[in-house]
Amino acid sequence: MKEITDIIRSYEQALTSGKRMALATVVHVEGSSYRRPGARMLVTDDGQLTGAISGGCLEGDALRKALLAISQQKNKLVTYDTTDENDTTLGVQLGCNGIVHILFEPIKADDAENPVELLKNISAKRQNAAVVTLFSLHSRAGTQPGTCFLHLQTDDQVTCNCTDPEMYDLLLNETQAAYERGDSFFKAFDQSLTGFVEYFNTPPSLVIAGAGNDTIPLTEMASVLGWNVTVVDGRTGHATRQRFPKAGKVLVTRAEDVLKHVTVDERTFVLLMTHNYNYDLALLKQLLNVDACQYVGALGPKKKLERMYAELESDGMVITDEQKAKVFGPVGLDIGAETSEEIALSVLAEIKAVLGKRAGFSLREKLEPIHNRSDQRVDYTRDEKEDFLCAVQTIVS
Repeated sequence: MKEITDIIRSYEQALTSGKRMALATVVHVEGSSYRRPGARMLVTDDGQLTGAISGGCLEGDALRKALLAISQQKNKLVTYDTTDENDTTLGVQLGCNGIVHILFEPIKADDAENPVELLKNISAKRQNAAVVTLFSLHSRAGTQPGTCFLHLQTDDQVTCNCTDPEMYDLLLNETQAAYERGDSFFKAFDQSLTGFVEYFNTPPSLVIAGAGNDTIPLTEMASVLGWNVTVVDGRTGHATRQRFPKAGKVLVTRAEDVLKHVTVDERTFVLLMTHNYNYDLALLKQLLNVDACQYVGALGPKKKLERMYAELESDGMVITDEQKAKVFGPVGLDIGAETSEEIALSVLAEIKAVLGKRAGFSLREKLEPIHNRSDQRVDYTRDEKEDFLCAVQTIVS
């Protein structure tokens, strides 16, 4: 989400300056690639780039393609084949072993439903969303409708550029499928158009209980990731905007009142880092009873956490294994962290692993590819698949 936030900021600045621009989106990948489908880059007519569609190897040529799209005011699909290490067409030997399809869409400033405006709608509210981008993999010279459909799940709000009512219903059904899967996927709608149905999960929210010096680098690193950060503490001299300029909210409140000011959902991660045993204990007591809360990180040794459990149970609270499973204490991955900055890295790495449902081990120990290749598959209906195979057979024969 951080990349989209940066793109929106650059977009608004470009509008103010009267610049023309285009949005480049990775819409499909075959094989390996540095960036996955959904990676975006905004290009202005003076050559400013925001975001990234590769590790830097494609950006130079992509700039030229984007400027061409701006000049012609026409969507363009460009394919980069990086499987041939001897191919010097791009001026470099990429060696990424994949084929990357990138859609370039000129942005019309007077269009309230242009692709970046749709992204703005996603970032405006904290809720799941789905976006459909239509393109033709089989004919680059064919119609490339581009980013054309947005659905906001909680509001049940739809923004659609499609004039065909049948296509509207089809796209709406696919966004519902994205929510059910909890993931993005590809869908063939006919023999010419492929849809990238992109699932946007609610952005992570990080609540840090504690405004000591050790939480300052934590808020700064979380801000770089684009997470929503709230700092809470009972000390007026510590919980200040001056000390935590990167936090979205800085609250001075008692532990018993934290949940009155903070909404906790399944994408909210809470850290107990006040160095005040009683404050942490009071907040832990509340969080254990919040079913939506899936992660509570407790700073300090395991004995401290065990003491907390014992004290709560002595007061009559029954703590289940399920409740304990969502408490991570000592918090963080084991990377040998010592300094505040290293501890922040350890904590955020653990949260990211929990977000991605990963164990957090070294990638060199992973036997299969880093990214699941099944997400590159294009879904067909039975009739569509038969038609497509017949078309392929005709070409081959």
